[in-house]
Amino acid sequence: MIDRALHILLVDDDDVDVMNVRRAFERNNITTSVHVASNGLDALQALRSGKVPARRRIVLLDLNMPRMSGIEFLRELRADPQLAHLPVVVLTTSNDERDKIDAYNLNVAGYLLKPVAFSNFVDLMATLDRYWTLAELP
Repeated sequence: MIDRALHILLVDDDDVDVMNVRRAFERNNITTSVHVASNGLDALQALRSGKVPARRRIVLLDLNMPRMSGIEFLRELRADPQLAHLPVVVLTTSNDERDKIDAYNLNVAGYLLKPVAFSNFVDLMATLDRYWTLAELP
């Protein structure tokens, strides 16, 4: 039997945002495995060390973080032949046009703005779950 479990690496330095993602998943009955890294360096280490299982991985990425920003993380990820294929969805408060362009130039699967209202955030996570449930991930 093929393991269809999805493993999400949430890369975000804000504990409240991490809690909101977890709460939104609970509200939507999303039982996906969530691993957390507080910056790009820790995220790369988690991916390279196998801390996040190698099959069916998705990265949810904030852009504004200490030590290594989301864009710097994306550059490093795309330069690594073992990780370059990973789907990344940016989940950020940055509505800056330059950030959007940089992210899409680094082949992100999507760029989502964190909604202010929690109910909207719950809806956003439900939509994202429907998308990755339908996507054929290796």
